[in-house]
Amino acid sequence: MPTLPVEKMRELERRFGEIEARMSEGPAADVYVKLASEYSELQPVVTKIRAYEKAQADLAEIETLLADRATDRDMRELAEAERPEMIETIEALEKDMQVLLLPKDAADEKSAILEIRAGTGGSEAALFAGDLFRMYDRYAAANGWRVEVLSASEGEAGGYKEIIATVTGRGVFAKLKFESGVHRVQRVPETEAGGRIHTSAATVAVLPEAEEIDIEIRPEDIRIDTMRSSGAGGQHVNTTDSAVRITHLPTGLVVTSSEKSQHQNRAKAMQVLRSRLYDMERQRADSERSADRRSQVGSGDRSERIRTYNFPQGRVTDHRINLTLYKLDRMIEGEIDEIVDALIADHQAGLLAQLSEQGM
Repeated sequence: MPTLPVEKMRELERRFGEIEARMSEGPAADVYVKLASEYSELQPVVTKIRAYEKAQADLAEIETLLADRATDRDMRELAEAERPEMIETIEALEKDMQVLLLPKDAADEKSAILEIRAGTGGSEAALFAGDLFRMYDRYAAANGWRVEVLSASEGEAGGYKEIIATVTGRGVFAKLKFESGVHRVQRVPETEAGGRIHTSAATVAVLPEAEEIDIEIRPEDIRIDTMRSSGAGGQHVNTTDSAVRITHLPTGLVVTSSEKSQHQNRAKAMQVLRSRLYDMERQRADSERSADRRSQVGSGDRSERIRTYNFPQGRVTDHRINLTLYKLDRMIEGEIDEIVDALIADHQAGLLAQLSEQGM
């Protein structure tokens, strides 16, 4: 188990005190918002550090009493009874702090772009893509996040061939980033008279929402084409050239948006493009840092099968951590906290193991 980085703890406490002092001085509104954001991030860590320091001081006092021959019998018995409890408290606090002090993913606090695409399985895959979107939509609602659909291509029998949405809120990416990959479903389609189980799949990609400060897109690196939007049919056919397609020339990435407003389409397409480029840059950096990214909850590769939803047996299996839960009906309704928390815990365990190997 890695030892706690004492110098880092001292620096966090110092920074926390500095922020408190600056906030009490009544700075400008924009400065105050930034300070308040950093304060809320540091507060749980510093609270745990102070509890740890107090527990250590209490243990030292107990040890002093036990080492002093002048300590009377009643006081000695009390100290002996409290000592194992205090050691247990310190060990628990150390475990909590090791997780709190782990290197942070800079994108964890960001909102996210959620992309779901039907894979093999035809109409059944599109229906499953729709099920997955509703699952994430309900999970987002339970967390107080806002979901906005950027673009959607509906399946012939329902669901989606593809749907792209923003999920806005604090810490969205930290919770959803392990959802990227191939999700497989096994169930009997409603059109299947013989009751045979069909297997189909959908691909999920979760990208941290990038801001202009995160990634710069030069005007000369993009080509913007406007197209005639197909509209909704009948009298509502959109006859204006409002759909927008943006091509990023250096990478070949293509993003389209076809809402009614050309201005909104351009903004939404740029939002998705920026996030995809930011994700590519993060993946490149991750690959350079670690030749074997599979040591951390799979590779995050979107071609990798990560989870199976078996409807006849009512079970969901996450293949990366060998976790099977027999509560598919509740999970598909958005109750995915148990599997999300298990993935985060496994990721943290992997980081702790790496720190131990490095002797930190």
